[in-house]
Amino acid sequence: MSFLSDTTAPAHPALLEALVRANEGAAASYGNDAISARVKAQLKEIFSTDLELVFTVSGTASNSLALSVLAPGDTAILCHDEAHIHRDERGAPEFFTGGAKLITLHGDHARLTPETLEAALSQWPSDFVHTTPPSVLSLSNLTESGTTYDVATVKALTGLAKARGMHVHMDGARFANALAHLKCDPANLTWRAGVDVLSLGATKGGALAAEAVILFPSVMDRFSALQVRQKRAGHMVAKMRYVAAQFEAWLERGRWLELAAHANAMASELAKGLSVVPGAKLLHPVEGNEVFIDLPQEAVDALNALNAGFYPWPHGGYRFVTSWQTKAEDVARVVKTARG
Repeated sequence: MSFLSDTTAPAHPALLEALVRANEGAAASYGNDAISARVKAQLKEIFSTDLELVFTVSGTASNSLALSVLAPGDTAILCHDEAHIHRDERGAPEFFTGGAKLITLHGDHARLTPETLEAALSQWPSDFVHTTPPSVLSLSNLTESGTTYDVATVKALTGLAKARGMHVHMDGARFANALAHLKCDPANLTWRAGVDVLSLGATKGGALAAEAVILFPSVMDRFSALQVRQKRAGHMVAKMRYVAAQFEAWLERGRWLELAAHANAMASELAKGLSVVPGAKLLHPVEGNEVFIDLPQEAVDALNALNAGFYPWPHGGYRFVTSWQTKAEDVARVVKTARG
């Protein structure tokens, strides 16, 4: 068993079967195939709007490509201090944008508040030559602490950003988990709430390697620029049908949300069981498939002996991540072992 990350889980069988089906005969290259066209149609229906998209095979590429068409190199991107684009992407957003500065903000449970954003905007004017004007707000949903931004909060944050003439990017590496928790319409959590670009991740949700950059109507005119950047970055995969096939199976009949809901449920059960261990303390609300918890050393030692697989977190405590494949019996074993 492993609770290290949802990326340690295997690909879902239905997605592997889709790859086998896609492996029949010839197909147009570079995303011009029939499967890619069907995925675009699926996403238009899911998000209830017109859109453009490109596929990539990594979340870092998706985030960086998305930001590259929103943020000129002499501007700034505002994000939470825990954001993946800041902590875990080795300067890729700055590299892809040609130097756009990441300005990090704070907030409990890796969430920004409208008050924090408003204060930050007042400190970074757009018309003073010596400061870097912010051009993009980037939000992660789920956040890096496993929490969600609900529709009202996204609207409040994007409203402040749009009033300043900024664009809004959403890192949706675990967007399906956020949706499964919030039980809201995907459109309401994205473009209707003011989001311009979504980096939609399937890899953490059951795919082998499948990510997408989705441009909503407000920025669809940047699609050509996005394609150019996709090519220059080496992410215009020749046999794109195999990436698209994973998305088609993942989205089919709501599978993406079912898999996310299962992962969320397993995280909820794990948190419930571990939180009653004497001396344990949940560090963040469990609103997706991640559990951050402080545990006594004897429980940690027992879980290590079980080879449960989890991370000590840099800011204290431990992180456990569940996936589409997490079994209830494995959660029960971890809880039993931690309780001694």
